[in-house]
Amino acid sequence: MSRFLWIILAVIGGGLILLVLNDSSGETFGITNDAFGQTLYLGIWGTVVAAGILGSGMRLGYVARTLALWMLVILVLIAGYQYRYELQDFASRVTAGLVPGSPLSITDSEGNHTVMLEKLANGHFGTTALVNGAAINVMVDTGATSTVLTVADAERAGFDTSRLNYTITVSTANGMARAASVVAEEISIGAITRRRVPMLVAEGNGLDQTLLGMNFIGTLSGFDVRGDRMILRD
Repeated sequence: MSRFLWIILAVIGGGLILLVLNDSSGETFGITNDAFGQTLYLGIWGTVVAAGILGSGMRLGYVARTLALWMLVILVLIAGYQYRYELQDFASRVTAGLVPGSPLSITDSEGNHTVMLEKLANGHFGTTALVNGAAINVMVDTGATSTVLTVADAERAGFDTSRLNYTITVSTANGMARAASVVAEEISIGAITRRRVPMLVAEGNGLDQTLLGMNFIGTLSGFDVRGDRMILRD
């Protein structure tokens, strides 16, 4: 083993000497120094691994199967990374189909996000939003200036509704109501996220469902409605 180690060290030393001597020419044995260095590096590691396998006494068939398994795992990981956006889109489509109201997020190769919302049975566009990490069912209301939370949803998002000042007058489907101003640390619709978003909390039973207003939608690069689908573009 010690003899083998000295041989490896001699090869490394010889390779380094050749790289230093041929630094000005940029080539060693007719190939670029970078390619020569990489070849030397991979060759040494391959030799060490091969020597370790042969010295372990394991059968070649077992070694071949193990190496093939590891190669398969590496290929799967590489493929998963290369197709990560497509896999995210696939998972989002499956979730949207299984859970009504789930946003369908699509991310392109440049990292741009598009979220599609389906029209619900009540004829409105709605989805599940994450407000401060809490899942809240919201109805999209392009006529609402601000996003307005019900008391129950506000408490779910971590606001202490008993300490809010309900001094702002708002118009809701149930008529005029009073609301308090709050700021959500984060709100997400699918892959689209906004931080430090001002919102209102409707007092008492002044609101039946949380509304997603233009203070969120207006931050998007665009949105449009195509039949029973609303498309939000980050």
